[in-house]
Amino acid sequence: MSENKKKLFAEFKAPTKQEWLDKIQVDLKGADFDKKLVWRTNEGFNVPPFYRREDLETLKTPDSLPDEFPYVRGNHKADNAWRVRQDIRVEDPKAANQKALDILNKGIDSLGFRIPRQLVSKETIETLLDGILCDIVEVNFRTCPRRTLELAQIIAEYYDKKGYDKEKIVGSIAFDPIEKIITKGKDTTPLLAQLPQIVEATKDYPHFRSIAIDAVKLSDAGAYISQELGYALAWGNEYMQQATDAGIDTDTAAESIKFNLGISGNYFMEIAKFRAARMLWADIVKQYEPKSDKACQMCVNAITSRYNQTLFDSYVNLLRSQTETMSAALAGVHSIVVTPFDAPYEQPTDFSERIARNQQLLLKEESHFDKVVDPGAGSYFIEELTASLAAEAWKLFLATEEQGGFLEACKQGTVQDAVMASTQKRHADTAKRKEFILGTNQFPNFTEKSDGKEPIACHCGCHHDAPAEEPPFKHITFDRMSSEFEQLRLETEHAEKVPVAFMLTIGNLAWRQARAQFSSNFLATAGYQIIDNLGFPTVEEGIDAALKAGADVVVLCSSDEEYATLAVPAFKYLAGRAMFVVAGAPECMEELKKEGIENFIHVRCNVLETMREYNKKLNVK
Repeated sequence: MSENKKKLFAEFKAPTKQEWLDKIQVDLKGADFDKKLVWRTNEGFNVPPFYRREDLETLKTPDSLPDEFPYVRGNHKADNAWRVRQDIRVEDPKAANQKALDILNKGIDSLGFRIPRQLVSKETIETLLDGILCDIVEVNFRTCPRRTLELAQIIAEYYDKKGYDKEKIVGSIAFDPIEKIITKGKDTTPLLAQLPQIVEATKDYPHFRSIAIDAVKLSDAGAYISQELGYALAWGNEYMQQATDAGIDTDTAAESIKFNLGISGNYFMEIAKFRAARMLWADIVKQYEPKSDKACQMCVNAITSRYNQTLFDSYVNLLRSQTETMSAALAGVHSIVVTPFDAPYEQPTDFSERIARNQQLLLKEESHFDKVVDPGAGSYFIEELTASLAAEAWKLFLATEEQGGFLEACKQGTVQDAVMASTQKRHADTAKRKEFILGTNQFPNFTEKSDGKEPIACHCGCHHDAPAEEPPFKHITFDRMSSEFEQLRLETEHAEKVPVAFMLTIGNLAWRQARAQFSSNFLATAGYQIIDNLGFPTVEEGIDAALKAGADVVVLCSSDEEYATLAVPAFKYLAGRAMFVVAGAPECMEELKKEGIENFIHVRCNVLETMREYNKKLNVK
């Protein structure tokens, strides 16, 4: 019987990579392979449409093991557990304490307290932590950098008084004066002198980290993934250098650093980012010659993006943050904060915060993402992304170091300029729909109203710290990708009259339906009222129906061939009683323009600029 056993499909010869490429080229029918199928990422490298085992032969990452240097596969090997964190802005310590106690019974095992500088005191900490078992729950703190040393001393004194087992205390206090240079342009360099004192204040608690790398701010400002990673590494190295130069031993310095990284909507790229981040950080710390490889482990608190959140169709933010959370969970981070879906337009409500918590709990309790360590390992695609992203981030890291280090680069404005250049490009791509925002610049909800919602400013840290004069350094700004479209749509909604766009569908059925759908989505991005139709036998009947419906815009939807005979008669019959638009870019466009037709919408249009122009023409104000 055993002699009859054969390997399944053994009679088939495995095709080579070249054979696959030859077959693809045949199917492309002469089209350019690179243009059609190669993904040109924003991260600085290209991604081919498929990978094979031989593509991994030159990579070292597949040989790594969990909980072993360089930790590309994570810091644990028994499971993939992460901490479910929720941050609380402290305005009244007693109320914040009650909220913390409440959410600890609802799945949270990591708290983050943001304390205004004027509330830093022993009484505040005692009130905040009343009833919270800090040897079971992770507790993280943040305040103004100028009060962080005092807060660190208060917290250490509180833990000492409570008699906690020092090995069981897990948490952090986010000392990061460089973040203020980047986000506010302030000169906080004198505060760096306090770094060794802050580390000293909490050194008896080996799992309490006192230095933060707030690279999430770069992500929220629109930086590309490779930029966030490269600058985060340089940022961390700056603090390592500052700490060791001040006499702090390597292991203590490295184990005092926590990275706060963002999570964008690029699902597989984000998985690769966290894997690459651990690997590169381990290599950096190794150069400082730590006594233990454990000092090379990167501790990451991952935070879902604010940059791609939207005010309109805001429940889509739940889909965005859910896939983002999945990326971070699968990549094996220390903790995750899910930004509530309503953050763009209000202080998150109890409802939105509950949903945010449950998004993580669903992945843990129902999907069991906490059971399997690094499930992406061995995937040809993810391993290649990890290596490619690591290579690009390393180039940026080295370039920053050659400039004198991260602090010097921030002083010169290099970091800020690079991030702002990226977000400008992303806003431009969004305006042209090269980057899609579901529900905003693509497939908007035609009937949705803002219901009084207005975008709120990004919270970047301390209260009452707006500069009275121009700051000494450049700083980044925080404009969500959808912000310009939202401004446009709110302008339309608040106008005396919302424009009505009428689809004059005629001729070829397939073309008129496709173009009516395209045009409806196009005009609805600015909040226009859309009237679609099944079709008209003549342009005259269509225009009569449009005027009867009170149309401000009439969009002719047909095929390119039929535009040559239909567009001019329709335009002349309308006779300026409404704006006339042709859906598409037909070959006869120049001839139509000579006849006075000036409005065309098609896939190569800058949607944002076109709709701003239409609002101006229609006197929307």
